[in-house]
Amino acid sequence: MTTDKLPESLTQASQEMKYGERDIAEGKLITFPNPRVGRRYDISITLPEFTCKCPFSGYPDFATIYVTYIPDERVVELKALKLYINSYRDRYISHEESANQILDDFVAACDPLEATVKADFTPRGNVHTVVEVRHYKHP
Repeated sequence: MTTDKLPESLTQASQEMKYGERDIAEGKLITFPNPRVGRRYDISITLPEFTCKCPFSGYPDFATIYVTYIPDERVVELKALKLYINSYRDRYISHEESANQILDDFVAACDPLEATVKADFTPRGNVHTVVEVRHYKHP
């Protein structure tokens, strides 16, 4: 005889927040001191597993996020950036707003001299969207 009931311990475990989900929920953009303040150099980061949800249909959207920046006094820690990006997984947010919000949060965290966020979304329904937003620090 088969049953569709899961063992109680498995049911309880699936209802509890997993450590990865907790890390993502608690994730904040963390920075550390730029080891070469005064030297202009580019940092390029690719995040190929970005997901969010369409605010109109609820369908998942997938993208590769490219962050390029010239740091000033602070640099963003990569694991924190990964967790921050993963926090979008269950958000209902447009392509345009996601790129702009990522840039706003990134600039608030590390105050770079320049930053660009490019969100290259996987085509859906024969439409391919790329949103690129920029920040320049005013002297």
